[in-house]
Amino acid sequence: MEESIEENQEIFNYIHENNEQSLLQELHKEVISTLKLSDKIRHVSLLNDEADHLNAFIEIHAGAGGTESQDWAEMLQRMYLRWSDTQENCEVLLLQEMRGEEAGIKSCTLKIIMNYSYGWLKAESGIHRLVRISPFDSNKRRHTSFASVWVYPEIDEKIEIDVKDSDLRIDTYRASGAGGQHVNKTDSAVRITHLPTNIVVQCQSDRSQHKNKSNAMKMIKSRIYETELQKRKEDENQKNKEKKDIGWGNQIRSYILHPYKLIKDLRSGYETSNVNEVLDGKLDNFLENSLTL
Repeated sequence: MEESIEENQEIFNYIHENNEQSLLQELHKEVISTLKLSDKIRHVSLLNDEADHLNAFIEIHAGAGGTESQDWAEMLQRMYLRWSDTQENCEVLLLQEMRGEEAGIKSCTLKIIMNYSYGWLKAESGIHRLVRISPFDSNKRRHTSFASVWVYPEIDEKIEIDVKDSDLRIDTYRASGAGGQHVNKTDSAVRITHLPTNIVVQCQSDRSQHKNKSNAMKMIKSRIYETELQKRKEDENQKNKEKKDIGWGNQIRSYILHPYKLIKDLRSGYETSNVNEVLDGKLDNFLENSLTL
């Protein structure tokens, strides 16, 4: 950063002393580059919690309301997938998905493999509220839908989490949804319940029951670790309690598509009318504002 500023200063001094107006455009590009570097350094400096550098799991659950909320949950899934597509060196795995009967999804679990993905996404945890004219209502009435998002880190090998076999209940079942005939005809999907905390995770992304169990074990350890992190932070713990009720009064962000267009984060106060861009994955402004919460 210091080198970049010094280089800009040297170019400016040369232009000033020699009246080299032709170099102004080059200087402008260099200054823009320096500002971008400054933003990057500022954001990374804010990602300083012990788990911020880790990969992230994102769980999305539809709220009450059947097809409406399930469609909204799938819209959120698409939003995070599109955001991931715009990130450098980012890979996404769909670990679990339960489709709705008519449309949308009841739940899903995504794994975002990228440096600092948990730090960037952790403030997305909470209730997301959608207001729109329902595409499923023949009378074209306005509907309000809710879905919950929970983001937690994938613990790395440096963090030891002791999980007793006696504390786990492991169930296998037949996977649903996409995946081919083999997936749907065998009990390859795995569900693990941690009995002391009643934490439940599911994985059906692979044809191998062994690999699904391995991924589910990583998820259960990560959930336990996240629970411990929550206990250390009373304010985060309070948010976690609020997530249990997917409905009015607990939302962190409102997405209004009718009668006007507005997305507003109820914690940072940041808002935008570019709802289509946000739902298409342009979340960076919301994520950056959440870093200072």
